[in-house]
Amino acid sequence: MRAESEPPESVVIDGVEVRRGSRVRLAPSNGRDLFDLVLSGRMATVESLQQDIDGGLSVAVTIDDDPGHQLGDDRYIGHRFFFSVGEIEPVAGPTEPVPRRILIAGIGNVFMADDGFGVAVAAELVGRSLPAGVEVVDFGIRGMDLAFALQRDYAVAVLVDAMPRGAAPGTLALIEPDLAGVAVAGGIDSHSMDPAKVLGLVQRLGGCTCRVLVLGCEPEIVVHGDSPENMSMELSDAVRRAVPEAAAMIERLVTGL
Repeated sequence: MRAESEPPESVVIDGVEVRRGSRVRLAPSNGRDLFDLVLSGRMATVESLQQDIDGGLSVAVTIDDDPGHQLGDDRYIGHRFFFSVGEIEPVAGPTEPVPRRILIAGIGNVFMADDGFGVAVAAELVGRSLPAGVEVVDFGIRGMDLAFALQRDYAVAVLVDAMPRGAAPGTLALIEPDLAGVAVAGGIDSHSMDPAKVLGLVQRLGGCTCRVLVLGCEPEIVVHGDSPENMSMELSDAVRRAVPEAAAMIERLVTGL
C-alpha cells in the first residue's frame, strides 16, 4: 500500500489548468445511474483536488444550483460531488477567486446578563449583508463545538465575548491572542464558555491554522454562580448600546480582511 501524498494544486484538462475555484461542466462517464442523469451537463465550481493512497486523482465540486452548495465546504454529505478528471470539462475563462472563509463566533451565556454580549452581536449580524465566505455562528456555551470548528479551513476566526479588562462598561477591544502562549487545556466545562480554555483545547487537538482575533466588550454586570436569583437575560444599558457598534466594527473588519 502506498503512503498517501498531498494532491496537486492544479491539473491540466484539455489544455486548461483546473484548480480550486475553476468553473467546469460535468460529464459523467457512466450516464446510466440517477446521479449521472441528473448531474450531466450541470455547471459546477471546483472545491478541491483529492488524491487517494494509490495516486488516483478526483475532483470535488459543488453544483451551482444546489440550494445547499455552501455546505460543501463543511463536508456535509450530499453537497460535494466527486468526479474523475475525465468526467469534467473546463469552462474557458479566468478562475473565479475563492473568498477567504471567516468565522464570526458569538459566545457567552444569555442567562448571565452581560455575558450574553457575543450572542447578541451574532444575532445583530444575521440581519446584515456580509461578504461571501463570512459565517456567523452563535456558539453560546458550546465550547467543544467551537474548538472543533476552529479545526476547519477558516482563514480568520473572530471570537466575540464579554471581556473584563478594567475599562468603562461597554468599551470594545479587539485583540489578537498569542496562541503559542496559550496553555494546553485538558478539558472544558460543558456548561460554560471560556475562550482561553477553548483555545487551549484547540492546541491540544493539534492547533489551528487560522488567525484568531477576539472582540471583547467590558461588562457592567458580572454574574457569579448559577443560582436562579443571580441569573438575568438582560444586558446592561452600556453593553446593549455596544452591540450595534460591535456589529459595525465586524463589518469593517471582514471587509478589510
